[in-house]
Amino acid sequence: MTSMSETVRLTVGQAIIRFLVNQFVEADGESKRLIAGAMGIFGHGNVAGIGQALLQNELDPTPDGGEMPYIMPRNEQGMVNAAAAFAKATNRQQTWMCTSSIGPGALNMVTGAAVATSNRLPVLLFPSDQFATRNPDPVLQQIEDPKSLLTAATDCFRPVSAFFDRITRPEQLIPSLMAGLRVLTDPADTGAVTIALPQDVQAEAYDFPVEFFKPRTWRIRRPAPEPLAIERAAAMIREAKRPLVISGGGTIYSLASEELRAFASATGIPVSDTQAGKGAINFDHECSVGGVGSTGAASANALADTADLVIGIGTRYSDFTTASHTQFKDPDVRFININVLAFDAAKHAAEMVVADAREALVALTAAVEGHRVDQSYTDEIARLRDEWEKATDECYHVANQPLPAQTEVFGALNELMDDNDVMINAAGSMPGDLQCLWRAGNPQQYHVEYAFSCMGYEIPAALGVKLALPDSEVVAIVGDGTYQMLPMELATIVQEGIKVIFVLLQNYGFASIGALSESRGSQRFGTKYRGDRGEILPVDIAANAESWGLKVLRVSSIDDFKQAYAEAKGLDVPVMIYIETDLMGPNPPGSSWWDVPVSQVSRLESTQQAYAEYERDRAGQRHYLN
Repeated sequence: MTSMSETVRLTVGQAIIRFLVNQFVEADGESKRLIAGAMGIFGHGNVAGIGQALLQNELDPTPDGGEMPYIMPRNEQGMVNAAAAFAKATNRQQTWMCTSSIGPGALNMVTGAAVATSNRLPVLLFPSDQFATRNPDPVLQQIEDPKSLLTAATDCFRPVSAFFDRITRPEQLIPSLMAGLRVLTDPADTGAVTIALPQDVQAEAYDFPVEFFKPRTWRIRRPAPEPLAIERAAAMIREAKRPLVISGGGTIYSLASEELRAFASATGIPVSDTQAGKGAINFDHECSVGGVGSTGAASANALADTADLVIGIGTRYSDFTTASHTQFKDPDVRFININVLAFDAAKHAAEMVVADAREALVALTAAVEGHRVDQSYTDEIARLRDEWEKATDECYHVANQPLPAQTEVFGALNELMDDNDVMINAAGSMPGDLQCLWRAGNPQQYHVEYAFSCMGYEIPAALGVKLALPDSEVVAIVGDGTYQMLPMELATIVQEGIKVIFVLLQNYGFASIGALSESRGSQRFGTKYRGDRGEILPVDIAANAESWGLKVLRVSSIDDFKQAYAEAKGLDVPVMIYIETDLMGPNPPGSSWWDVPVSQVSRLESTQQAYAEYERDRAGQRHYLN
């Protein structure tokens, strides 16, 4: 038995690694390592601190711990995106740690931290910092503030982190790591945990208590709903004539898909989904009505427009979900919000059910036993579902010429991919088309980052998802715009021998912002990859991908694409399928709105017309305060 006074002398960097290899997470009785591995790019800030600790762990692991697998990425933002995608793919039960040097290396992680925190995904970040002693002040890459010597570049992490600390003395590490891991494993508070490490402190030795490094298990809690909250929610459901469920990411993270299906089957209440919640209910369930909001399906949006009760489950109600507060048109619409975070549960003056989604659904299903929506509403749901199925088929098989539409590529993938496979996407027009059209059979298949809508997410995300789900086929759909933002982790994927399939859609421009620009009177200005005479730039993305070490299959038609996908699936190396698509669409029919302001005055007729349309469209905006 270890004495409480027994100590071991370690550097701060060594203590971090020894601590993390002994941290476990338990969810529903199943235990696993919380921090699956480390990604890091080394510079003068961390090479002799955490870098030395990772090397020592690899060559001479501590007797009471395990190894910390290490991957060398190529870009700091990329590695954080990969860690966030890994966390999403494991339903927030595991993640990776990321370490950087100071200055630009550290600040490159800020966007990744924002991606994680806005999506409520746990990542553990150790950006390096300037000297705590200030002896060589200012050091290379230090930002100086004449008003305060406390200011550091890493302060940029504060607003985008769920937890932030800076270690200026070795003993501060003990409460800091404990507090940080509490946040990582808290379903309500989770996000980026950032612990800034001055480069001298990382290498400083201290006599740490041995007890600090003993194996510790963090249990992911499932808060049960208050009985009175369930009673009130059940009464509202029984009174409602046109209820609608909006299922968000919280449904998936709490593993509540089975309970959601049971609730819908018992009550007949239609279920729509957000980007993060797609697949929580299988698309072919009789109550599944598709994506809701600005890029939602006409079936879900028609029901949202007339709903008298909205039941939000694990959603934060982004402006895309509410169509910028124009979606729910019933003047007396009421809300029930089931969420582990009271902040989200309180939105739209809702009846709050602050609880785990699975626990709440079980309780709510029991509380409304015997209740079912009217047959006329059931018939309307079936009609809208059937109409949207036909519209989706048309988008998937539009046979656009001379280039295929991106919806045709999505349709081919949707038909070719298995339920256990994972489709990855992020910012641009693609997530809109995908939320509108994609038929997800389970919670795993649809992986779209849209809370921060971060271009450049898809390639590093493919790395993270494949690390989490090595037995699944991982397919990342990448636009030419997002490819140029952050392709560097292709080298990491090749380096680690990780099999993923990239589908590169080349349309020589920003399709999403181009269409938005045109609709707002700005004539697609600055959204096409063209020379000054309108000629296509000679940028060969397929050749660039080959230079990273990928196997590239160039195709020009949907039939060729299907054959290439079959070939790619049979390979055991990373592959890119390259296809050119039509920049101008066509895209799915819109059925909702998104608020992007238009210039109030302009000499351009296009802008004047767009402003008149904008004034008309925003007339229905309101706060839901009933």
